Amino acid sequence: MIVELRQYTLRPGARDTLVELFEREFVTGQEAVGITLGGRFRDMDDPDRFVWLRGFPDMERRARALHAFYSGPVWQEHRDRANATMLDSDDVLLLRGPGFTAPAGAGPVTVTLCHPRDPASFAGHFEHRLRPALVAAGAPPTAVHRTEHAENDFPALPVRTGEDVLLWFTRGEAPPPLPDLSAHLASPPRHLRLRPVGGTPAGG
Repeated sequence: MIVELRQYTLRPGARDTLVELFEREFVTGQEAVGITLGGRFRDMDDPDRFVWLRGFPDMERRARALHAFYSGPVWQEHRDRANATMLDSDDVLLLRGPGFTAPAGAGPVTVTLCHPRDPASFAGHFEHRLRPALVAAGAPPTAVHRTEHAENDFPALPVRTGEDVLLWFTRGEAPPPLPDLSAHLASPPRHLRLRPVGGTPAGG
């Protein structure tokens, strides 16, 4: 599945306004055109950040679905109110993976993002060494995603380019215990501690 991990920086105090609008209008509005809505989250370390995921079967259907939604009546009616809450909506990772939605009533989750020096080598290291170590430590990784390098064929919505990412989700707000990965990574791992928006029903 093609997955977008979208991180929005919002105007101070505007997050609840966007969350309410998003849950009321943009979940069903996107699903109606074939977009799979994943988790929607409040960043626990930044009161002005909203994080969410959506998925598509492939890049061609991504372009068609995004065109249908952003030219359609739901977005056209509510875009001004949504955009008024945002300072930056361009922090978007284009990924390949299963998507992720926290189960109903679930508590916080943590996303761990790694920028490997050698993506193929680190993917092997993750599967053969790091994943077993995390499972043994009681922090099993789920929903592993890697960068999708296909050209963004909906350029009206930018995505981050020129980087490779491997990321995964774990339950709980504490970052998972990691060994020294400096030999494998271009920068230290980054963690997003996220609390699911209440009543999240859809999944990737």
